[in-house]
Amino acid sequence: QLQLVESGGGSVQPGGSLRLSCAVSGLGSDTLNDWNIAWFRQAPGKNREGVSCIFSRGGIRNYAASVKGRFTVSRDEAKKMVYLEMNNLKPEDTAVYRCAASRSVGSSSWFIGGLYDHWGQGTQVTVSS
Repeated sequence: QLQLVESGGGSVQPGGSLRLSCAVSGLGSDTLNDWNIAWFRQAPGKNREGVSCIFSRGGIRNYAASVKGRFTVSRDEAKKMVYLEMNNLKPEDTAVYRCAASRSVGSSSWFIGGLYDHWGQGTQVTVSS
């Protein structure tokens, strides 16, 4: 059973940076490269939003328009880790961030949370002055 555990959240001022980590275990005979790993976020009273996805194999990356140019997703196959580097953070980035894994998403569906089978528990990011 795939398990994902996030870390790295915290409180920062606007304009600051954070790096979130997602540790993936339970891959069995798979490699991390076999899975599409996405980051989602949800702020109080708002719908869940797909933030970014790094696709299996080729490692193509997609981003929500709201974070493009500020956030970067990456993975370390050897460490079985996926990262979300967040720069120039804004108050509207405040949310609980969760990583999720799926075998069956593509460029037109990666942001649909219902297509993900495995989720982490989340880490809080607060951006405030």
